[in-house]
Amino acid sequence: MEYKRITSIQDPLFKQMHELMQNVFPPEEVLEFDLWKEPLEYPGIRVFIAVHEDKVVGATEYRYYEDFNVAMTDFTIIGQAGLGIGPFLAENRREDLLALAAGNGKELYGMFAEIYDPYRVEHHEFGGVKPMDPYVRREVLSHLGYKRLDFSYIHPSWNNDGEAVEGLDLCFLPMQKETTHIASKLIVQFLRRYYTVLPNKPQSWYEMVEKLEAKETIALLLL
Repeated sequence: MEYKRITSIQDPLFKQMHELMQNVFPPEEVLEFDLWKEPLEYPGIRVFIAVHEDKVVGATEYRYYEDFNVAMTDFTIIGQAGLGIGPFLAENRREDLLALAAGNGKELYGMFAEIYDPYRVEHHEFGGVKPMDPYVRREVLSHLGYKRLDFSYIHPSWNNDGEAVEGLDLCFLPMQKETTHIASKLIVQFLRRYYTVLPNKPQSWYEMVEKLEAKETIALLLL
């Protein structure tokens, strides 16, 4: 299996990746094909695919913020069971991020991720691919060390229509296992930077940020 970076919508493998995203994720979570041009070309956004026998069978997008010394996993797609795609993507992503942090003269502090809560939202089938089942994914991410941040999370729709998307938790994977809380300021700075690309955010998102600003730290809870 090959771990290959995608940097252009002209890459023929990107078309396969985008189709895989459309098969797996709900429509409001998938950026339109042409709108991927700038993100793919931006050095800070890292989009990698797992290629098996010339076919895109998995993908992951993530980014590293040098000034915050944290990463964000935008998504992970496992397109087929029985190939070990999940561990392959997770390990290669981890090695890449640790190298990026080392190049920044630091040890990676941790990684954010949005995780569906299947106990609140049960209708996402994720293309019928069992490894992508929300219950399975949540348990796997828990085993990887992700923790749920203790606040009610609002996610702006990627349709940029100002709609609020609920049913997700914002989670964090601390590199130091003894970490039990993280600074609210870090979460606020990260969310503002991450969602700069979406000017039409719901009012409930701004209210969520205001509540975070009023706190010093946010606890990390078990998934």
